Amino acid sequence: MRRCILAAVVTALLVVPATAPRAQQGATVFAAASLSDALRVLGQDWAARGNPGPRFSFASSSALARQIEQGAPADLFVSADEAWASYLQERNLLVNATRTSLLGNSLVLVAPADAATTITLSRGTLARGTDLVALLGPAGRIATGDPAHVPVGRYARAALTWMGQWEAIAPRLARADNVRAALLLVARGEAPLGIVYATDAAASAGVRIVGTFPAESHDAITYPFALTRRAEGNAEARAYLAFLTGPEAAATWLRFGFTLAR
Repeated sequence: MRRCILAAVVTALLVVPATAPRAQQGATVFAAASLSDALRVLGQDWAARGNPGPRFSFASSSALARQIEQGAPADLFVSADEAWASYLQERNLLVNATRTSLLGNSLVLVAPADAATTITLSRGTLARGTDLVALLGPAGRIATGDPAHVPVGRYARAALTWMGQWEAIAPRLARADNVRAALLLVARGEAPLGIVYATDAAASAGVRIVGTFPAESHDAITYPFALTRRAEGNAEARAYLAFLTGPEAAATWLRFGFTLAR
């Protein structure tokens, strides 16, 4: 009898961790690379309040959206543009009612921190007639995300088209998989110029901003947050989403250079 009781106790101890409620686990967040620094800090803040620490996967919005489409276990998705959130929403992979676009950003032209590159600005922004090809020299390239699928590359293509320079610049692009990879190419001096978000430029000591693209040169840069369909009943994921998009996180977003839509 004692052996039977002991066996039952051991079995119970082994089973409990495997069947613990999913809500007690930290939310898994798939987020655009440009959000990595701020989200890590906010994740630490959330855990410091006694909540399960979130887990992050950072990459380009397109790569993350496709991973979710293929069944990757994400609870929250945060995209660097509306298009990839809509891509998942159209496939019924997001909880539509939870989608909210809280953050904004700016598009900037950067050069290596020690470069002597200077540009004449028009009211603080890049003028339409700025000759970027001339700034590149005979063999230089502009680093940015691949316009075929990376949000920052799409914004860059729109801005360069507005400037009337897309056709000339397109063959000279260094097409990176995400904005942080593009930033690194410039910081290392492998590209004399780059087009990235203002928040990413501010996070790197290896680059400096030489100009900001006018807001009218591209669609507004917004970051939609949403709960994924698989996490619809996950109370922890819902609570973390509310925290990220609520007033308690606002100061952190602003500290990292993002603008708030409300």
